[in-house]
Amino acid sequence: MRADILACELRPGAPLKFESLKDSYGASFTTLREALTALVAEGLVSVDSQPGFRVAPVSRADLVDLTEARVLIERELLKLAMRNGGDEWQVTTAAALHRMSLLQQRHASPKFSLLPEYKAAHAAFHEALIAPCASPILFGIRANLYARAERYRSLSAIYRKVKRNKIEEHQLIMQVAFSRKVEKAQDLIEKHIRDTTTNLLQHAKDVLDKAQ
Repeated sequence: MRADILACELRPGAPLKFESLKDSYGASFTTLREALTALVAEGLVSVDSQPGFRVAPVSRADLVDLTEARVLIERELLKLAMRNGGDEWQVTTAAALHRMSLLQQRHASPKFSLLPEYKAAHAAFHEALIAPCASPILFGIRANLYARAERYRSLSAIYRKVKRNKIEEHQLIMQVAFSRKVEKAQDLIEKHIRDTTTNLLQHAKDVLDKAQ
């Protein structure tokens, strides 16, 4: 259920009825209630006034706020990673990018970035990129923000009008980071984050404005 929410298979704001969830996931009502309660704690599900549950809405305000927080954290963590990273950092990050490239080549669909295996590879690359940051607290904050942004990334892929060369984009970020060009690498990771936000603000207005 969590994966379906993050991939927007269960759309923002959609009601979560126990009978239909039981049919979809083959789980008992007790298990479903426990799962929904856990997803409420993650901010992915909200409690309805009915009472009941529904997929937490997305909104323009939340997207903008989340973007600004992610930019601050990612810029700082990338700087720390570039300061501390050695050969193993470069090998691990390059391997993660290669995995992403193989998955993209294997899947001809323009919506390949919605596939669970690609999402996992994408997350692994970004985690590897900032792994040597040596700040568990910031790393944990970043992980929470990254997870919260997953639905927006899915929506961006669904609504994108212009193809985005994601492998080249990630490769450039990696190469500049390996060259220890701190400010340029920070600017690239910021642009990488903001491009998704810009796409959504331009092409997903109907979804984002529902919560306004």
